[in-house]
Amino acid sequence: MEHSVPSVQAPPPTERVAIFGAHSQIAHFLLSGLARQGHRVLALHRQRRPDSGGDAPGITWKRYSPDNLADVLRPGSGLQRAIHLAPLNTLPDILPTLANAGVRRLIAFGSTSTAYKQASGDHAERNLITRIAAAEQDIAERCTRLGIQWTLFRPTLTYGCGMDGNVAFIARFIRRFGFFPLVGAGPGLRQPVHAEDLAQACLLALANSATYSKSYDLSGGSTLAYREMVAEVFRALGRKARMPEIPLSLYRAALNWLRLLPGLRNLSPEMADRMNLDLCFDHAGATRDFGYRPRPFTLDELALRARSD
Repeated sequence: MEHSVPSVQAPPPTERVAIFGAHSQIAHFLLSGLARQGHRVLALHRQRRPDSGGDAPGITWKRYSPDNLADVLRPGSGLQRAIHLAPLNTLPDILPTLANAGVRRLIAFGSTSTAYKQASGDHAERNLITRIAAAEQDIAERCTRLGIQWTLFRPTLTYGCGMDGNVAFIARFIRRFGFFPLVGAGPGLRQPVHAEDLAQACLLALANSATYSKSYDLSGGSTLAYREMVAEVFRALGRKARMPEIPLSLYRAALNWLRLLPGLRNLSPEMADRMNLDLCFDHAGATRDFGYRPRPFTLDELALRARSD
């Protein structure tokens, strides 16, 4: 199906929206999209802001910490809506501050990984997923008490700006070593979703009451095997596909060495195991309620760029 971008009604020019996680890959597309539609955007982040580039029209940048957020988001500032792109487990504790500042509409991002990582053999991974799942329930309950209309998005494997640990990681590995190892044949199905489509989902749902108090899985427009996804990265890089199949035992034995290399310290046996698992999710509810239509798996220079670019 051909990818199309549904039209979005422009909001009143007085509307103000706070974006948490403003340096994320979804925010890369979302900030300008909101500003083009007339929103006044407050881009919130916890990193040192890059020296290059000032405030774009309609976008104001603010660095914050949990300790000073109440000073950054003061009552009477005109803030009405918030989109939370930062880790979901950081959201519940700041909800009272958002409500006090005037926020009555919230979109937050979790992950479809809560559906399959709770049985992970990696203790740290399992603990993180447990916290995210608990945060989902906590957010729904607190928002109801605070009078905030909430929507939760759970995207699948996200790519698009060279900032992810999926497609961009595969591209970096191929550039460095010239091959990408598969544990087994890599038949597990994937639905990569472009960060720009997730930004568009926010624009479509923000003022749509049909999305209130609902959670949506947001998958991409293509379903392909892990092996096919890696092959697409090789093609986009102009490289011959070299995907040696190795046993899990050999992968485990090489892990201690691989983790010493820059950018590879987060490798785990569980990541290798999942190459052979189907991780597919249905986004029909999002299409029905707010016209979500993700593009097919598409790689461009931005999606493949090195993180330091």
